[in-house]
Amino acid sequence: MWIITCYLDSNISMFEFNTKQEAKDQLKDMKGYKILSEVVYFNDPCFQQELS
Repeated sequence: MWIITCYLDSNISMFEFNTKQEAKDQLKDMKGYKILSEVVYFNDPCFQQELS
């Protein structure tokens, strides 16, 4: 999941996207100070270890 946090005129807004490309497409049209972040959940299967 990707999050854009936007600061404009003393307001903070956050927008959630499923893909990085979706977020980057919206990022270029937004005004203000913007931060693009990736949210990683450590319970995702890619972080699970097999028990031997």
